[in-house]
Amino acid sequence: MAVQGASSSSLSSFTHRWKYDVFLSFRGEDTRNNFTAHLYAALVQRGINTYRDDDKLQRGEEISQALSEAIESSRISVVVLSKKYASSRWCLEELAMIIDCKKTKQQIVLPVFYDVDPTEVRHQSGSFGKAWAELKDRLNDETKVQRWESALTEVAGLAGFTSVGRNESEFIQEVVRTVFKVVKPKSLNHNSNHLVGIQSRVQDIHNKLSSVEVKDTTRILGIFGIGGVGKTTLAKEIYNSFLDQFEYSCFLANVRENSEQGKGLIRLQMTLLREILGDSSLKVRNEDEGMGLIKKMLCSKKILLVLDDVDQLFQVENLLGDRDRLGDWLGLGSLIIITTRDEGLLTNYNVHLPYKMEELYHNEALQLFCWNAFKKEEPSQGFAELTENFLRYAGGLPLALTVLGSYLYKREEIKFWEDALERYKRIPPTSSFLYM
Repeated sequence: MAVQGASSSSLSSFTHRWKYDVFLSFRGEDTRNNFTAHLYAALVQRGINTYRDDDKLQRGEEISQALSEAIESSRISVVVLSKKYASSRWCLEELAMIIDCKKTKQQIVLPVFYDVDPTEVRHQSGSFGKAWAELKDRLNDETKVQRWESALTEVAGLAGFTSVGRNESEFIQEVVRTVFKVVKPKSLNHNSNHLVGIQSRVQDIHNKLSSVEVKDTTRILGIFGIGGVGKTTLAKEIYNSFLDQFEYSCFLANVRENSEQGKGLIRLQMTLLREILGDSSLKVRNEDEGMGLIKKMLCSKKILLVLDDVDQLFQVENLLGDRDRLGDWLGLGSLIIITTRDEGLLTNYNVHLPYKMEELYHNEALQLFCWNAFKKEEPSQGFAELTENFLRYAGGLPLALTVLGSYLYKREEIKFWEDALERYKRIPPTSSFLYM
């Protein structure tokens, strides 16, 4: 289990352009051909660019320039602290450099306590401390002793993982999941900072989902409503709110538009498989092959999946399987979210958790429009009546309110607003803004 909860949200805020995702530090004689080999393979399989320092050719204690650059250009250092790690001058110098990079380059350091207790590393005690004491007795450099001892104490206090009493395969997957969440962040951003009315609807969805037992089923939520009402925005918020509960996730945007293009469904199938399996080289030659691969390779995986803007039943069936075997292609506990304008599509696919996305209430519409038109929550003096007229025209559609407000921003002439309203009135908002 983790020594402390390593927070992926707090660890993923850096914008440095890293050459490697992970620098893997370990003592080769202890773990090169077992644990570290398996960890390295699992990281690479998930598409994580990992630098593995193979110390079987190393001599002395000076870090080469190439290795120094590899440490400095890695976003995360995963340090495998085994029983005899502290007997290696090379490993200790490497660790000291990693701790320096944590301080100067905001590098993330994740210690893995492999068959040792964190307290042994922190206090240099037990079998770990014995290896360190034997090395220290041979050293004649007090400066290095203090530097290495300080690095050991600091790394032991960081959020990390301990293998004692753990199934090794499951333990490795926990480490990989944590790293993956940092280097491949999948939370979705919005164009607007003012998501008016969304949180109450997010809560409605959570209440609906909580009514279904998760363990032995795949939940399928269908969000339906007219164009421009905010279905995609709501789906993004739901997706973000559940991300931490799933090892695998994928948001397939614009399914309708993408499937209309040449080989569009094949590309969607390929995107789904690549996102979940972490294999960018995977190819799909035709839709039937794609369906077969999804069913075979994803059936055991608990997945968070969004199919956004679906308008044809065959699009869902090519990605999720036949409606008579609802969600059978994905692992139990998966959560699938479908957004569509067509309630009948959800009925035909036997979606058991439908949710109608309603237009904004008047006070919500007023707030959203004013934020875009005036950058405040109420109309400027002299614009209250015109604002109400625009609200009546937009009919509570977030897209229309946002576009109109942004268009009118910094337009301080009453006449300009009046002329704009007359022009827009000739075309219903459900036609004016949906295909912009």
